[in-house]
This record gives sequence, structure tokens and C-alpha cells, in this order.
Amino acid sequence: MLIGTPKEIVEGENRVAMTPASAGDLQKLGHTCAIEQGAGLKAGFSDQAYRDAGVEIIETAEALWAKSDFIAKVRQPSQGELEHLTPAKTLISFFDPYGNENGLALAKAKGASVIAMEMVPRISRAQKMDALSSMANIAGYRAVIEASNNFGRFFTGQVTAAGKVPPAKVLVVGAGVAGLAAIGTSTSLGAVTYAFDVRPEVAEQVESMGAEFVYLDFESDQQDGAATGGYAAVQSEEFRNAQLAKFRELAPDIDIVITTALIPNRPAPKLWLADMIADMKPGSVVVDLAAERGGNAEGTIADQKVLTDNGVTIIGYTDFPSRMASQSSSLYATNIRHMVADLTPAKDGKIDHNMDDDVIRGATVTYDGEITFPPPPPKVKAIATQTKKVVPEKTAEEKRAEEVAAFRAQTRNQVAMLVAGGGLLAAVGLIAPPSFMQHFTVFVLSVFVGFQVIWNVSHALHTPLMAVTNAISSIIILGALLQIGSSSVLVVGLAAVSILMASINIFGGFLVTRRMLAMFQKS
Repeated sequence: MLIGTPKEIVEGENRVAMTPASAGDLQKLGHTCAIEQGAGLKAGFSDQAYRDAGVEIIETAEALWAKSDFIAKVRQPSQGELEHLTPAKTLISFFDPYGNENGLALAKAKGASVIAMEMVPRISRAQKMDALSSMANIAGYRAVIEASNNFGRFFTGQVTAAGKVPPAKVLVVGAGVAGLAAIGTSTSLGAVTYAFDVRPEVAEQVESMGAEFVYLDFESDQQDGAATGGYAAVQSEEFRNAQLAKFRELAPDIDIVITTALIPNRPAPKLWLADMIADMKPGSVVVDLAAERGGNAEGTIADQKVLTDNGVTIIGYTDFPSRMASQSSSLYATNIRHMVADLTPAKDGKIDHNMDDDVIRGATVTYDGEITFPPPPPKVKAIATQTKKVVPEKTAEEKRAEEVAAFRAQTRNQVAMLVAGGGLLAAVGLIAPPSFMQHFTVFVLSVFVGFQVIWNVSHALHTPLMAVTNAISSIIILGALLQIGSSSVLVVGLAAVSILMASINIFGGFLVTRRMLAMFQKS
């Protein structure tokens, strides 16, 4: 089967659905590949690179559509492009089936099969084909880069001879794929990063990336993402009011806001309102990744940059993936290649459009002259439902029983150590001279008592290194105290010096540690 990729006709679109690398993988599945002349130039892939990969170069789009059995595109096809379809052709592309009724009807009339890449179900097996996530990942990264380009300060804080520069404060609204990519980029640049999402189960992911999750003072349970395919769901009015109140509280201190909130088949919810923008400092930046669906911020204009009266920049670009065309094309072409691999299970160059497969069925919007959108829900949920673990509070009797058990266990260990030590001393005493046994007994007792005394000191008062040195010093002190009554002047002198030096080490260490702790205590 011939897989063809035409040049994108949407103005400003630089991506391409096939790269030389993906073409090589498609050929391993038994397919042949073709591309329209110049289709990959804006993404950095020359026609010669495609020829070297065994791809046929076709001069015109009409010729490519006519010759290809399987057409791979990026952008939603125009009516003119859909006119090229026939019952024997399959189209794979972004298609916007929710808002493209005319396109669905035309594809049905042509009898062609259409696979919409944005409809790939969010299940584990389909992650390799999830083009929405691939593009959202790039958009989240690029949003932070675009914000930094329009922000007049460092992201990271600095202390220089010329003065102190505070770190930028970034708020990411929505912790999906784009939001997490934005969080990762922001924290990497050194900004103090906050994140909010209506799905409480993502808080752990946010905090693991070095950001602070913004919690609401809201009593009711929130719906997790399992019931909505991993996406956010519409929330109650009470929740929305609590959410907006928290945003109004944060707005005066935030330098950069990145909004990513989308709800499937709905306009983007308004989350960052005009009064919040008015409260932001001059020079602040709002990057609205939901601009194509109306925007999360009031004042967003799609594909434009707006400067408000109070000096806040609102960026509503909708082509962030296209601004990184080479990387975006590579990822998207890989998504396409994995989908084609599932459609070619025998690797014989023949498409097997298995409508019993969850992934293929979910992404197919027209098939065999019928509209198959919307698909049935997948048999496997996108994510497991998050169950809250309730840890029961222990009663006073249970706590007392645990303390008694711990005391008994410690006592047994100490008795066992004493018995074992006594046995060892007795065994050594059978063969060792009396003078050796006297000094050996002093040493063993010093070690035991010193260890017990020092190791029971609170960990807040000494570091592990200091604990070891103090334990050694305590052994020296106890041994010196036992030798201080010796008849030998030399022994007494050495014992006194040992006591002095070890005391300085122990008490001086505790004093230094206390001063260090005081430096970090909040006033």
C-alpha cells in the first residue's frame, strides 16, 4: 500500500506528517511511501533526505492524492482535500470531529475511512499513538519559553554585587500533559512554580516536579480523571467560586500565568478574569494555551499578543507546536507510524482496519460509508480510580501497647548484648593475662556506655557525622576517668588531657549545632 503525505495548506503550518526516519519504519511494515515535493522543507527535511530514505517525490498535491492509498496529514483537511477521497482510501489526520460535521458528512459520502488522531483513547496501550499528548508536551514547553521572551526579568533568583534579583513566580493552571511540561520547564529555569488542577490526583505529580500544588478550601469531593478519560470535568458553581477566589488571592504575587485548561467538546472555561489581570504587576505575562477554544483568560485573542492598560502581556498563539516544526514533526510522524503498525499486524503492507480493536475503533470517525463518531467508551479506563486511604486514629490503649512492646524489645536486645559480651569476656579471660583483661574490660564498658549515652541524644542536636565523633569522644572520656586514679604520673597526665580534649569536642559540637539550628528557625 502506498502511504502519501501532502504539503500542509494552512498558512503558517510548518509541520509534516512523514519524516525520513518514519518513512523507513513504514517501509519495514511492507508499505511504500510518497511525499509531495517540498512538504518537509519548513520542518527541516529536504526532498533529497526523503529520496535517500526511499520515498517517492510527487510534484503536485493532486497527483499525490490520486496515487496514494493511505494519506497522512497534520491539520484538519479542507473540503477540497476531502474531495480526493474514494472508498479505497484511508485518511489519517487531526479532524476535529466534534466541530466538523460537514467534513464527516463529506467523508461518509465518499465512502472513505478517516482516522482522527485527536480521538485516540487515553489508555496505556495507545500512549505511543497519542498525538494530542505529543503536541501538548511541546506546547507546554514552548509556552514557558515564549513567556520568558516577553518577561523582563530572570526566571531564577540571583544575588549579585549589583543587587538581589528575586525569582519569578509562575502559576500553571491545568496539570495535564501541557501543564506538566510547562511545570518542568519553569522549575528547570529556576522559577518558583505553583500549579492548580481540578483533579486532586495530580497533586503528587506536580509536587514531584518541584512545584507547589495550590489547594482549595473546599469540602466536597472532586471528581477524579478516571471517569473522563483523564481530562478535567465540569465542576460545580461552588467549586468554581472557591477556585476564582484562590486565583484572586494569588494574582498580585504571580509574574507569569500559563493556562492550559480544556474540557472536551466545550469552549475553554474562563479562569483568569479581567480583575485578576488588573491586579497583576506591570511586566507580567499570561500565556493562554486554550486560545483556539476561546481562551482561559479574559482578553485573549487567538494568534495575537495583547498588551493591557496595566502593562500585562497576554499571548494567545495557537501554533506553538508549529514553531518547533522539526521536533513536532518527528513526534507526530512517530505517532502516525505506530498507528499504521497497529493497522498492519502482519507487516505485509496490507491494512487491516479492525473495528474490534479499542484504539482503532476509538480513533475511526468514518468507515465503510458510515459515520462511526462518537465511539463507544473503551473497555479499559484511562486511569484507575483513585481511592482515598483512610488511616484510623490509634486509641490511647493501642499507643500504650506499642510503647510497652517497643520497651520490651529494646530490653531483650540489651540483655542479649550483655550476655553475649559477658560470654566473650569470659572466653577471652580463660587465655589472656590479668593485666590485659583489666584494660580490655575498661575499653568494653567505655564503648557500651558511650554508645548508649550519645546515641539517645535527639537527632536534631547532632548530625550523623557529629554523632559518631561524639560517641568516640565519650568512649575516650569514660576510659580516661577510669584511669585518672592510676599511680603513674604519666597515665594521669594523659587521662587529664584526654578528658579535656574530648570535652571540648562534645560540648563545642553541641554549641555549634545549636547555633546552626537557630539560623534556620523562623522568627
